[in-house]
Amino acid sequence: MRKTSLGLLGTLALLLGLATPSLAFEPVNVVHTEKVQAGPYDLTVGFSTWPVKAMQSLDFTFAPEDGIAGKSGVLSMSWNGELVDDGPLARHPRKRDVWGLDIQALPEPGTWTFTFAIDGPAGPATGELKNLQVMEQPGPPMGLSWAISTIPLFGLIALIVIAWRRTRNTVRT
Repeated sequence: MRKTSLGLLGTLALLLGLATPSLAFEPVNVVHTEKVQAGPYDLTVGFSTWPVKAMQSLDFTFAPEDGIAGKSGVLSMSWNGELVDDGPLARHPRKRDVWGLDIQALPEPGTWTFTFAIDGPAGPATGELKNLQVMEQPGPPMGLSWAISTIPLFGLIALIVIAWRRTRNTVRT
């Protein structure tokens, strides 16, 4: 009974001790910031990777100077003048005191614009981060990457077919 209790207690301690959110994710490391003026609100836009490259995942943080308490907002992202995505500003999952996007990737290189519509105690306001230059995707083209990454799959399929044909022939004789 004592060994069982100690085993259960040890298992519970491991589960609770290792499953905390602070240990699961590293903190957001902002390496570059840009300032945006949205009416009376000063907003700092943070990037976890700089320069920004297409198809490269990074964290964005959007931090009003006096905090996000009592405020709401909408983020619209445009690429070369064409609306790509818009939605409400939400807390960053790993940096809860600011709004943000967690491991987001911008799909195309070119000129991006982030438009912020913020509503807070000083009233509604709009601001833009214009001319955010997104560089070409790092590494080889996506088609070539996929082609190279499927080589092991085709090798595995060939191995299974050869093994299946050999075992099928030995069963018949």
